[in-house]
Amino acid sequence: MIEGINMDKRPIGIFDSGIGGLTVAKEIFACLPREDIVYFGDTARVPYGTKSPQTVKKFSCSNTKFLMSQKVKIVIVACNTASATSFGKLRAEFPSIPIIGVIGPAVKLALMCTKNKKIGVIGTESTISSNAYLKEIRKFKSNVSLFGQSCPLFVPLVEEGWIDRKETLLIAKKYLTPLKRKKIDALILGCTHYPMLKSVIKKIMGKGVAVIDSARAVAEKCKKVLEEKGLFNGKKRNGWHKFFVSDNPLRFKRAGQKFLGRKIDKVAQIDIG
Repeated sequence: MIEGINMDKRPIGIFDSGIGGLTVAKEIFACLPREDIVYFGDTARVPYGTKSPQTVKKFSCSNTKFLMSQKVKIVIVACNTASATSFGKLRAEFPSIPIIGVIGPAVKLALMCTKNKKIGVIGTESTISSNAYLKEIRKFKSNVSLFGQSCPLFVPLVEEGWIDRKETLLIAKKYLTPLKRKKIDALILGCTHYPMLKSVIKKIMGKGVAVIDSARAVAEKCKKVLEEKGLFNGKKRNGWHKFFVSDNPLRFKRAGQKFLGRKIDKVAQIDIG
């Protein structure tokens, strides 16, 4: 990147089923501070994790169309369920724009961390049943075992702000104990809400288990793609960040500020159709 030269002024587009993708957005803000960002949270149709793959594909395509209407130069699918069910379809439907999901970067990081070749993944029911993480692992390794566990209560616990409650710890123990028994040494957080529970998860899993948060890996992947394709903005000032939702912007704003650790000035509501 050459400082001071505008290579591509268009913003980066990010979508999620709700607020969880803000964990990814936060890392992209930090990794690419000069880039403009458009974030869309599909709060009217959340959760995606309990819906059929066909429905999630439909939603993912409409979300991407909205981001395209905002003239974005790259799309980040900051939702594990959407990445698991819709990534191939999105690439086929929108061949003119780079699209990055959260699964590939997380798998690569987990494969680097595991020593005993036993990896766990936690996520929504749809993400776990899709076997998307296993398929991604098999692209690189055939001798790695993957153990999945759906954690359907984690998302509402995070959105209600029940991070440090004893009830949350008890629920987490219930979900994670089967994975501990498998002697995994790397655990992929297969939902973008789950990094908010990282301290609880680490406490249960212990020091011998690497907890893989894909957000940083996705941000680094985004930076690499922008560099390879000459899409850096190139401006010297920090970028702007716009937030859109399909329902309840006030609730998104309140919860989103906790995710980002900073103030959100404005959230616009749109009709996603």
